[in-house]
Amino acid sequence: MGLSERGLATMPKSLQTKTLLIAYASVSGNTKEVAKLIAEELTHKQQDVTLYCINGNEQFPHVPDYDAMLIGTYTWGSGDTPFDVKDFVADVGYKPEKVFVFGTGDTQFGGDDMFCMAADKLAKFYHSPIAPLKIEQSPRGSQEEEVLEWTRGVLECLN
Repeated sequence: MGLSERGLATMPKSLQTKTLLIAYASVSGNTKEVAKLIAEELTHKQQDVTLYCINGNEQFPHVPDYDAMLIGTYTWGSGDTPFDVKDFVADVGYKPEKVFVFGTGDTQFGGDDMFCMAADKLAKFYHSPIAPLKIEQSPRGSQEEEVLEWTRGVLECLN
């Protein structure tokens, strides 16, 4: 640990704790599973994480209280962002400075052109500093490592 100008111990930059909101919408459980994996990895890295289910009944989070927001979505219909997610974005009411996007999809419906299109749209809307994480259905098998790698990329952007 280093010392600040006042002589107080400071954590190395890479270990600074951030308060992170992970807001997600999930119908089949896949996006929820990705959100939980991300939360576990961030918590393991000593980050202060709040999980919020967009299409649940939890109290709406006060987004300005967080250092960054991670938003997860599935893609609906013909590459559409779900209404719940659109409503969440509108209810937030502004574009937080640091937003990271992850999504789940299924190439069986719409092929590669529409795969995780909602995640692409959100990442573009928020000017996300890294590409959105895109997971085919659930994050099991080799895709679990993709989730962890992307999460490490989020931490690098924050520190």
